[in-house]
Parts: sequence; structure tokens; C-alpha cells
Amino acid sequence: MKVVKFGGSSLASGQQLEKVFKIVTADPERKVVVVSAPGKRYSDDTKVTDLLIECAEYSLQNQDPMEKINSVLERYSAIAEELTLSESVIREIHDDLLSRIASDKTKPDRFIDLLKASGEDNNAKLVAAYFQSKGVEAHYIDPKEAGLLVSDEPGNAQALPESYDRLYSLNEKSGILIFPGFFGYSESGEVFTFSRSGSDITGSILANALKADLYENFTDVDAVYSVNPSIVKKPKEIKELTYREMRELSYAGFTVLHDEALVPAFRAGIPVNIKNTNNPAAPGTLIVNQRDNTNGPVIGIASDKGFCSIYVSKYLMNREIGFGRKLLGVLEDYGLSYEHTPSGIDDVSVILRENQFNDNILDEVISRIKNELHADEVKIAHSLALIMVVGEGMRHNVGTMARASKALAKASVNIEMINQGSSEVSMMFGVKEVDEKRAVQALYEEFFAPVTV
Repeated sequence: MKVVKFGGSSLASGQQLEKVFKIVTADPERKVVVVSAPGKRYSDDTKVTDLLIECAEYSLQNQDPMEKINSVLERYSAIAEELTLSESVIREIHDDLLSRIASDKTKPDRFIDLLKASGEDNNAKLVAAYFQSKGVEAHYIDPKEAGLLVSDEPGNAQALPESYDRLYSLNEKSGILIFPGFFGYSESGEVFTFSRSGSDITGSILANALKADLYENFTDVDAVYSVNPSIVKKPKEIKELTYREMRELSYAGFTVLHDEALVPAFRAGIPVNIKNTNNPAAPGTLIVNQRDNTNGPVIGIASDKGFCSIYVSKYLMNREIGFGRKLLGVLEDYGLSYEHTPSGIDDVSVILRENQFNDNILDEVISRIKNELHADEVKIAHSLALIMVVGEGMRHNVGTMARASKALAKASVNIEMINQGSSEVSMMFGVKEVDEKRAVQALYEEFFAPVTV
């Protein structure tokens, strides 16, 4: 049995939905279909999820949200008309939206989650109606009735352990099951969403709970590429990679799959196949527990901007018990999460997402580090990009770091910092944002092929 997830671009129009129907019905093993909200139809289009967030914000600011609600309804109506569906499904979506917009607003984060979740929930109803109109037995599945219980964390919900046993009973249902992604219900019955792109997480949870043989994740690219195609033209496709490699690449900037999505599938040992809705015959990329390292030390290169580094220096830091705890404690007091902490004998750098700061917080953090930790020097470096070079093969190859450093030096890219993961599956280079593309191109040329300009 296969669990299949389709992203927003795969469900953005009636024409796309026709492709989805053909893909699902072409393989009788595709029993559970997880759907996102309708995505962009063209580059300047707006995703339904973004429209719903605007609806929620208008309503919370006591502005009339009906214009935005009508924009959402128009998206569903356009799909329904293209597929000649009954008006009843649009009336159901209309009534659902009005009910949600009229609900309790005293807890804004929960209200926003309730509105956001309607994108997937109503799209699942529409998709089920389309399948039924084609004479196929298909059922919309309510996550609440199915037993997808999550923690009450708005925008960052986590599936509760008991969900898996409850969801397993879906195996007893006949026909094709259309399941909305992105959200679940708390034990008190409230809607909470996963983090953005959370439909990937829903698919992974269901694959685990239903003990699927394969989790197919359909998107709008033929495969996972070894590097961002906007930086290197026609990069090599990755045929197979491990969960750990994909997790590292997703975290570091690969947008094809949510960086948390693999965890439930990984725990159950279920392979994940990334495929293209617009070219389903392409084999795609298979994500597995283990693979043969026949491609060399590096499988992919990812990069992301928007980081800063707090550099702290203190003589005999290595002899001071609790220094690291105190430093991270200061960050914790301000609700700041860190990404990496490369260190030396007398110094340490803490790398953080820059968007967590405003000027006041940054000044206070630096002042507290200087005064409470008696640091000799505290410096902040802004506008950094992190580049991750990832590959299980690095554990078995000598000189990968030297090759990467040499390639960056040859491209006249100054390395601000280096950090290698303890798993030896990834190495991180910090560079100035202005050098990001040049650095990625140099590394791709070193480990894969000459860059296509």
C-alpha cells in the first residue's frame, strides 16, 4: 500500500487535478491521498494559504475580510467549474469559511491556525468530490474522526504518539481515502497546524501509522537536484539518498521537502519517493535508510541566507566550567534559537537566524554576554550565508574538507567559519551573503561537474 501526497502546485487548477486523478487511479496500491491547499497557478499568483492568512489578519484587525474570503472561494470555484463539479461542494466550502471566520478570536494564534487549516480541509472535500464524479469510490477523511491528535502548539504542532494506533484503523476503509494535510486536532478538539509545508509531515505520519510500503511525495520537479537550479543551471539529479542526507539538505535550504517531514517515515523505515506530477513516468528520487556510496563523497550542496554570528572570546574559556551553558542561557532568556556553535580553546561563535533580532534585543544580548560572562571580546557579524556540503560518503573519503576549502579559495571566497557535524555526513561553511552563489558554484564544480553558465 502506498500513501501519496500532492503539493499545492499539483492541485492549483482543474487541469492539474486531472493529472492527479490519472496518477492515483493508475496504481491500485495508491490508497491514501494527502492533499495540500491549492498553490500558485503562475509565478505571480497567490497561494490559497496566504489568502487565508490575510483573511485571518483582516478579521483580527476588525477589518472586513469578505473580499479576501471571496478570493479564496473564487479559487475553489474556478477548479470546480473547470471540472464541471456540482455547486454543492462550493456551498459547503462557503459555509465552512463563514463558520470559521465567525469563531472565537480571543486567542489570535489559534484563530489563524483554524483559518489556515481550511485550505487543505476544503481542498480534500473538493478532490474527493471530483474522484466521485469520475465514478471512483473515494472518501474525504476528517482528521478528527480519523484520530490525528496533535500538541496544542499553534503553527508548530507535533503528532501525539497515540495518533499512530488510531490512524491505523483507516486500513479497514474501502476506496481511495482523501486526507487533508497540514493540521490535526488537539485532545480538546481544537485545530492546530504543523509548520509551513506541513502537508509533507501529514503524509509521513500516515505512511508510518498505516505501515505503508512506500510514501510517494508528488511535487513539480522530476527529482531532488544536487544543487539549487537557480544557482547552477541543469544540475545533476539525485537518484537515491538517505534520510539523514535529505534532512541535512532540507534544513540547509532545499525546499523540495519539509525538513521535519521525514522523521515519521524514517522511524518506520518507509522509503520516500519524490516524483513529478507533470512527469509521473520519471523515476524521481528515492530516500532510504541506507544506500551504496558509489557517487563520491558529496551527494548535494545546499545554502541559505539570513544568518548572523555572535563571536565571544575569553582567555582560558576552556577551563571555565559552565561557560557554554551561561552563554546559551542568555540566548534562551530572549527566546533565541541557535544553529551552530563552532568553537576554539578561547573563543566560540554562535550562529543564529538574523530575523529573530531587533536592535534592542541584540544590544541587550551583547551587553549581558560582556557583563555576566566577563568576555574579553564580543562581536556580531551580519549578513552571513551558510553552505552545507552533504554526503554519507564523506565518512569514508579522506580530504573532502581540503577539496572544498581549496575550491572556495580558488574562487576568492573567504571562509568566515567552518563546522563539521559529528555524524560526518555534512560540513558547514559560513561565508558573506554576497559570496553565496560564487561559493556554491565553486563547490559544485569541484564535486560534480563544470558549472553550466
